[in-house]
Amino acid sequence: MKFLNFEDYLFRCSSLGKLMVSPRNKKDLLSATTKKYLQEIHKEVVFGKTTDIQSKYLDKGKQVEDESIEIYGRVKSIHFQKNEKFYENNFICGTPDIVDKTLIDIKSSWDFTTFPMHEEDLPNKHYYWQLQGYMALAERKEATVAYCLVDTPPLLIQDEVRRLSWNLGMIEVPDELESEVYERLQYADIPEELRVKEFHIEYNDGDVQRLYERIEICRDYLTDLSVNIGGRIPRTII
Repeated sequence: MKFLNFEDYLFRCSSLGKLMVSPRNKKDLLSATTKKYLQEIHKEVVFGKTTDIQSKYLDKGKQVEDESIEIYGRVKSIHFQKNEKFYENNFICGTPDIVDKTLIDIKSSWDFTTFPMHEEDLPNKHYYWQLQGYMALAERKEATVAYCLVDTPPLLIQDEVRRLSWNLGMIEVPDELESEVYERLQYADIPEELRVKEFHIEYNDGDVQRLYERIEICRDYLTDLSVNIGGRIPRTII
């Protein structure tokens, strides 16, 4: 029996923002948010099971990713090919959406209320760290987070109608209310250039080095979690 050692654990780029949350107490090496996330990772590894996060936002993002890439390409007058290559180094791993002269990550907004049409700065700071990771992996100096607003797939709209009926305590939703939901989640009548919003990020080597230093601390914390629960966890469970 050996200690479960996380000294080589690779973090997904999509998770890097959770690692970089600053602790409230400057004496602490990791924030409470980061520790909670690492505890979730540790349990997944110990039990050999992955938490499959489900939400309407993630569902739409997965289902309309290709359409969002196509709309973004038409607005930019460039044909973009979706990247399928998986990248990794000694610290991080991930699959960027588009790897061209620059690096592009597509975010599909759930509806017009979550689309950052008027934002001047990147709304979700976690995406900054995700893109720094991608740039480090793909050796790019510039990246773009591209928010796209595309029609919601019919099945997801039906799910939203059912959710609304439950909230209202209705067995059936009136036709006019169902039509309102469909209208709110479809945008083909809006010019495509108004449904794309870009945020540009430059590679910051200093921040990437800080990220790698934080990862070393996170790896030590993960290994310590094994020690704290008895330590004698067989490595064969990894």
